[in-house]
Amino acid sequence: MKIQLSILDQSPITSGSHAHEAFQQTATLAKKAEELGYSRFWVSEHHDAPTLAGSSPEILMAHLATVTSTIRIGSGGVMLPHYSPYKVAENFKVLEALFPGRIDAGVGRAPAGMPRATYALNNGEYLNRDQYPQQIDDLHMYLHDALPTDHPYEGLKATPLTNNAPPIWMLGTSKESADLAAQKGLPYMFAQFINSEGGREAAKYYRDHFQASAYTSLPKQAVAVFLFCAETEEKADWIASSLDLLMIMQQQGMKVEGTPSPEQAAAYPYSQLERELVQLNRERMIVGTPKSARRQLEQIAEDFGAEEIMLVSITYHFHDKLKSYELIMQEFLKGEKSNEFD
Repeated sequence: MKIQLSILDQSPITSGSHAHEAFQQTATLAKKAEELGYSRFWVSEHHDAPTLAGSSPEILMAHLATVTSTIRIGSGGVMLPHYSPYKVAENFKVLEALFPGRIDAGVGRAPAGMPRATYALNNGEYLNRDQYPQQIDDLHMYLHDALPTDHPYEGLKATPLTNNAPPIWMLGTSKESADLAAQKGLPYMFAQFINSEGGREAAKYYRDHFQASAYTSLPKQAVAVFLFCAETEEKADWIASSLDLLMIMQQQGMKVEGTPSPEQAAAYPYSQLERELVQLNRERMIVGTPKSARRQLEQIAEDFGAEEIMLVSITYHFHDKLKSYELIMQEFLKGEKSNEFD
């Protein structure tokens, strides 16, 4: 089975750097991803997150689509419970009008930040995630100009009017989100890089219970995972150690000002419990040489029944991230060519 490779970038801010540089790197990476042959390039939504610059994916998508020409650009994703589906639809229809056929509308229901950010986004009100299924329906209707006659806003148009609508992708980390994606007949992206448990079961449930919709006739399953790829196992492990330490610091509520360096990670006095946490967190990552990383990714694709894998990487040195994506794509292309002659 041929596996499509895509990228999700969170615009991480390294220690001693700033948001402007993070966004410049995201744009550089998007151009490189297009050059290498990646299928999609998505950006995330995080709030009140000092180490991640991406808080408004739709705005960043517009810039990325401008500096590229063919790769699909999407959100990974817009956290729909915070917003009006009508306004989200208009944002994506503007993007679709500007960049026809290149936009993906990835949506999720996670808060994407700490409670204070959630309250601020909702004007001090409690976030009602129970409305999410109806919001999905409303977003679809607004995107396709298909409000029924009994809808409270019947006749309302989400403008600008476009010939096509961006496809909605549902993002999730649980069987619950897989169930909803199956019910709605939508493509489903499981965020393995966030939750390493239950993904295979959720993916199987999605495929087994998928109900064809007016927009998607067959299940479309993808999985997102951290990747650290280098010429040697030792170098890949060294590069990944930055995220190892970053996760430990975040999980224990330590003050974090950016992605730490591998040198900081090597000097950090890990306790036994922290070492165990590092190993647990590594279950969300693919770390290795191009050949070993490819084998691991192919196994994940098989386990999930996924035809697409979205790669995520947070490194201290930007050139390590670029090289990682270059090496793994070259390895997959090499594998495709060898299969042609089998």
